[in-house]
Amino acid sequence: MVARTDLATDRRLQEELLQARRGTAFFARKLSELTDDELDGGSLLPGWTRRHVVAHVGYNARAIARLVEWAATGVETPMYPSTEVRDHEINFGATLSPIALRNLFDHSAVHLSVEWRDLPDRDWANEVKTVQGRTVPASETVWMRTREVWIHAVDLGNGATFGDIPAPVLERLLRDITGAWKTRGTDAGLLIKVTGTEVAGTDLTFGDTSATDRTIITGTLPAVVEWATGRGTTGVTAARGNEGLTNVPAAPKWI
Repeated sequence: MVARTDLATDRRLQEELLQARRGTAFFARKLSELTDDELDGGSLLPGWTRRHVVAHVGYNARAIARLVEWAATGVETPMYPSTEVRDHEINFGATLSPIALRNLFDHSAVHLSVEWRDLPDRDWANEVKTVQGRTVPASETVWMRTREVWIHAVDLGNGATFGDIPAPVLERLLRDITGAWKTRGTDAGLLIKVTGTEVAGTDLTFGDTSATDRTIITGTLPAVVEWATGRGTTGVTAARGNEGLTNVPAAPKWI
């Protein structure tokens, strides 16, 4: 019998699934606010229309569902045959009629949610491989989807901001991003100070605390994550040593 509630019993995983589904619902709401004609408009991503964003999010759900199926069956089903195939799929999806594009998002999101729902506890630790070649447990697919739907809801460019994203998601994003910088060695001399009370009532610091001539980026958690993801510099300041900088430098590449 097919489960009607999540088979996963781990409390943390249940909370992460809830956050992913909330992000999906938020993206769906921002998408529903757009008229069919407005789908042709530009997104916050260079070279992509809103159509490209919706197609990407829709096909991403299908790709992640393939990983969940891999974990459930043991049969290797990669996200995509290649990044070239992924890019071609997005470009094709952007040409769909408005109703087909909206259906792509709706149906793929439901399919992924059902695949998660029916995955038993024993299979969440099974390893799968991302399109970048990383080997991860199936539980990582929940975070993979969470960051996609929340960030790309902002990328639709119709009113959503990083301030709409829950603080725990923002903090994990920032840890992911700064971790990627550290792995690549692109974080040298860069210090990020998160101000305010968004997370646990404390300020957060990421990056190089030892360099004397470091660049310091300061701002609230939403503003800093917006900068770190390459989406803008509103609300952040930059300084080198004790001297403020007129222009905030671009964040290093993270994906």
